Amino acid sequence: MNKFWSSAVTRTEPYIPGEQMETKDLLKLNTNENPYPPSPKVMEAIQAELNRKLRRYPSPTVDTLREKIATYYQLNADQVFVGNGSDEVLAFSFMAFFEPGKTIRFPNITYSFYPVYAKLFDISYEEVRLNRDFSIAVDKFFHSDGGVIFPNPNAPTSLYLNLTHIIDIIENNPNSVVIIDEAYIDFAKESAVSLVNKYENLLVVQTMSKSRSLAGLRVGYAMGHPMLIEALNRVKNSFNSYTIDRLAIAGAEAAIMDVDYFNEITQNVIRTREWVARDLKKIGFTLLPSDTNFLFIRHYKIEAYEIYALLKEQNILTRHFNKPLIDNYLRITIGTNDDMTVLISKLKSIISVKK
Repeated sequence: MNKFWSSAVTRTEPYIPGEQMETKDLLKLNTNENPYPPSPKVMEAIQAELNRKLRRYPSPTVDTLREKIATYYQLNADQVFVGNGSDEVLAFSFMAFFEPGKTIRFPNITYSFYPVYAKLFDISYEEVRLNRDFSIAVDKFFHSDGGVIFPNPNAPTSLYLNLTHIIDIIENNPNSVVIIDEAYIDFAKESAVSLVNKYENLLVVQTMSKSRSLAGLRVGYAMGHPMLIEALNRVKNSFNSYTIDRLAIAGAEAAIMDVDYFNEITQNVIRTREWVARDLKKIGFTLLPSDTNFLFIRHYKIEAYEIYALLKEQNILTRHFNKPLIDNYLRITIGTNDDMTVLISKLKSIISVKK
């Protein structure tokens, strides 16, 4: 606390990201990064841009990237907003669509940036308790006076909510914006983007950090009715017109266009996820069904934090959440087949010692 702090700073409880360590030979399975490199075409596009006009400002409207994203999702460019990572897009969305004095809803176990943004922007919120199986209690999100936001698939639980249930939530909030945060949708089933043209109160947020291996470039985007996109632009341009740099634009354009590479690495992650899930069950782990690039697991005998600590001693990072209801779970990012073979071997050693 400091006498010079504003009330906004005083009420914040900043988001704590996953550990970022530079240790040599570290197996990093804690922040859901893609284990595969970006498309070679991304690297070519960035290199070409380096040889051009970095002394010039980038496009403030990011027209060419928005057009390419729109084409990919069969939308119009005025239905697409691009931001500096999906976290920035979400922050702008809180300011654009959620009002102080009204109460928004999100799950009690979900992406922990939501309460951070709500407190920062002085927005009241209700944390809706998940069902006992960690699934979303759909009807509890009906008739919110302030709006609704949740990830699909949810994080860190990894569970996917079918579009029929999302439609129910949208249709039962006709006067509020429903934001579906689809950071992991490419490892799951159908995206809610297919509903954008039908519902003017739906905003779908995605990222290039996960399935397109561009976490380091910071490119996120939202898709929705043109009036929702206009609201996001008004907020962005009240802060910084140039949120996306030239290298990020060039790389993101190449990534969205290289569909074959995207499909290949996404399927690789999904295939690895499935065999790892089977092997973890064989050694005593319980897993929630995953439609993401990570697994949410617990062991019947050994506490999650103990496993986390023992793995960290061996240069393997996983994510442990010291929060009620999930403090005995670990979130483990899917790496390459070789990465996961090492992980399974280490876990077997930990379990054998504990017997």
